[in-house]
Amino acid sequence: MIIERYTPAMQPAWDAFAMESRNATFLHCRGYMDYHADRFRDHSLVARASAGGRIVALLPANVESDGTLASHRGLTYGGWLTPPRHFSTETMLELFDALTDHMRAEGLHRLVYRPVPHIYHRYPAEDDVYALWRLGARMDACGASATVALRRAPLLDRGSKSAVSAVRRAGVSLGPSHDFEAFWAILEEVLASRHETRPVHTLAEMRMLRDRFPDNIRLYAAVADGRMEAGVVVYRCGTVAHAQYIAASPRARAMRLLPALYSHIMDCECEGMEWFDFGISTEQGGRVLNAALDSHKSRLGGRCTLYQSFVLEL
Repeated sequence: MIIERYTPAMQPAWDAFAMESRNATFLHCRGYMDYHADRFRDHSLVARASAGGRIVALLPANVESDGTLASHRGLTYGGWLTPPRHFSTETMLELFDALTDHMRAEGLHRLVYRPVPHIYHRYPAEDDVYALWRLGARMDACGASATVALRRAPLLDRGSKSAVSAVRRAGVSLGPSHDFEAFWAILEEVLASRHETRPVHTLAEMRMLRDRFPDNIRLYAAVADGRMEAGVVVYRCGTVAHAQYIAASPRARAMRLLPALYSHIMDCECEGMEWFDFGISTEQGGRVLNAALDSHKSRLGGRCTLYQSFVLEL
């Protein structure tokens, strides 16, 4: 097996393979990965069956100054992206052997690996976690997300159901929106006042990504008296609708608009999808649980899904 560095000339082949793989999402297309190329030293890898041969797997990655090869820091997840056919657990073991050989040749001594969570898999793809265990890797982070199974009976609690009914009676408009500027104003105010932080993406970056991936990045809003009061930016990743950004004004929180907006998205905007993922409710690599946030998601029907990270020292 041959491991080689990704180059921009490989973009068409990279994107085509990723979109046919069993565990990639649109985040692994180079048009998404490379929008912030100036922030990371890309060290993405392409594995081939032989020199110049067919692609076996892709690894979105970047290299860091301390000799670490990391699952790309610009992405939430992204281990080996592998095909649905002609790939076995033994192949994955061979792939990790080739990867560690490559790392040693490049003077890299530490691997930080974040596998794609199982809800994003088109077909089961956890052979990388098995290979990491075989190699003696340790889990260094474990984020607890909350995920709703869209094809099963809703698990909304009684309070959330009442809030949804009240919002609908109040005549609040719930649905798709293109007004990212209005949403970003709410989001930035909420993050600054409640968390002393800013969105990972700027408004300009989100607009650019929305233009590149209009079918995958969507904004849904709750509008009361002609004014946006709450919104959710949803990343549509195969059979998963992931809430990438969530924000609600003080009025929206008082009116409990978010449960109604979530309910609308899950009931009306996720046809053919299997999961709605709220995102993690943990901090410090999972060692601290935001219990109030987790409880809020639980009342809306979310149940725990793990976002894991592993470290392998060579």
